[in-house]
Amino acid sequence: MSTHPTGSAPLDAGLTGAGGAVPMRASGAAVEVHGLAHRFETPDGALTVLDGLDLSVEAGGYVALTGRSGAGKSTLLSVLGGLERPQRGQVRVGGHDLEALRGDGLAAFRRSTVGFVFQHFGLLGALTASENVELALTLAGTSRDRRRERAAELLDAVGLAGRARHRPRALSGGELQRVAIARALANEPRLVLADEPTGNLDEESTERVLDLLGTITAARGCTLIVVTHNRAVAARARARHRLDGGVLRPEAGA
Repeated sequence: MSTHPTGSAPLDAGLTGAGGAVPMRASGAAVEVHGLAHRFETPDGALTVLDGLDLSVEAGGYVALTGRSGAGKSTLLSVLGGLERPQRGQVRVGGHDLEALRGDGLAAFRRSTVGFVFQHFGLLGALTASENVELALTLAGTSRDRRRERAAELLDAVGLAGRARHRPRALSGGELQRVAIARALANEPRLVLADEPTGNLDEESTERVLDLLGTITAARGCTLIVVTHNRAVAARARARHRLDGGVLRPEAGA
């Protein structure tokens, strides 16, 4: 495979997404969590949200996490993505021991291994769709020409090549989430973490975004973990777990 000066691989031909070539990758990141505990201090005392939690996801797996609001689902994603440090227990993602990562090593892990998709999109209103996708590449030190090329490839893959110069206020909810997916894939992550990715979308947009998210991550070989309250969304995953009382339990039929 040819490489670019930044080390990013080109998009492989032969697979198509909503609007064009789908980015490829050789393999996803396996996730192994053992005895994870996490708590927050509140005026009423310590609140334990994760209590000896175990989770195993194979490389390229597709897992849905469900549970009531406040159960700790978003906290778990934050730990897996290196945004929160494990307070107790072992967390390994793609062979990285997250407890051992510090400073530049942790920042590099977040940049190169993980892509985030959020319920509220997380796009910057002053930037165009293309510039929002490019931002992740800028932080990774990618050259300007390659940033633009990569953003164009990804926006084409999510069916938004014609909307690249539009700012978020000019895009629909479904289009905003597709830009967010393109941004999440910018640095070719091995793990994609999606926190209620369809929570702000109507039914039609939900279906389109889920089709795209599942197809494009599968084509790349990414591991995909989705947090959702929606049982129909969870049903798309190959494995489903419910977070209850700080521990994960497989859901019936999963």
